[in-house]
Amino acid sequence: MSARRKARKRALDVLFSADVREIDLGVALEEAVANASLHPERESSWPYARQMVEGFLEHWDEVDELIRSHSTSWPLERMPAVDRAVARLGAWEIYYNPEVPAAVSISEAVELVGELSTEASAGFVHGLLASIAQGAPKP
Repeated sequence: MSARRKARKRALDVLFSADVREIDLGVALEEAVANASLHPERESSWPYARQMVEGFLEHWDEVDELIRSHSTSWPLERMPAVDRAVARLGAWEIYYNPEVPAAVSISEAVELVGELSTEASAGFVHGLLASIAQGAPKP
């Protein structure tokens, strides 16, 4: 598994954890960074994971508005927590990280949600992020 794929999974863990534990995302990130320092074998994936979570924190309102405006079937608050976290990270990556092609962001998000959520989630997340990507700024 590539360092960037591991980073996406770690970022997802932070967003998901904060959501289900109903704690501040910044606190969840601090906890994850402290925990990661105890596991040097994870060091290569943490810079991008942290960039993703901090980037989402910086653009939280904009990302959630993108998701709300493109999700025709599920309100953001009713999405399963895993789907919501994956959609948030995917939308952030599509809009705010020009280093990663939208198709890669979508593919990685679909793979993650396919592993961790319901059978229908992969198609939902794919459609949602593909719609978001159509309006994304081009690098």
